[in-house]
Amino acid sequence: MAENTQVDVKKLSFERAIEELESIVKRLEDGKVPLEESVAIYERGESLKRRCEELLRQAEARVDKITTDISGQVTGTEPLDVQ
Repeated sequence: MAENTQVDVKKLSFERAIEELESIVKRLEDGKVPLEESVAIYERGESLKRRCEELLRQAEARVDKITTDISGQVTGTEPLDVQ
């Protein structure tokens, strides 16, 4: 866990962020983490949760831009306006 806390959350893929978040949840649920460390990893968990939500919103926006014809066949995509 210690090496993960050094990685910038904004650079993590969805899979890595969710994996680390699950690890944090398990540690907190076990209740064997000292209070100060619990607070620190909880804060990291909040950052990871926000990162996952951000990546899911981006993926949803990309999917929304896929266009299909009446039979459901993909006909193209629209440009994604990412800010």
